[in-house]
Amino acid sequence: MNGKDRMTRLLEAAFSPLTVNVVDESDRHKGHAGARPEGETHFRVRIVAEAFRGQSRLAAHRMVHAALKSEFERGMHALVIDAKAPDLQAR
Repeated sequence: MNGKDRMTRLLEAAFSPLTVNVVDESDRHKGHAGARPEGETHFRVRIVAEAFRGQSRLAAHRMVHAALKSEFERGMHALVIDAKAPDLQAR
């Protein structure tokens, strides 16, 4: 299983999100700090989950970082996070 799939599963288990999208952007960072030739070092996550309701941006980011701790231990170097609660008006 690749990093994108592992991260998606971890986020689904931790937050039961309405939507989650994990994008491996490692190819955009070749030659940058933390990049590895095999990739899987730089990711972008967009997630919408009720768990983020009432949380500050910093708290939501910390929650996502905690859920993905094992991926950082595996060598993930950078993570861009867009974590939001569902829009109440869209329901």
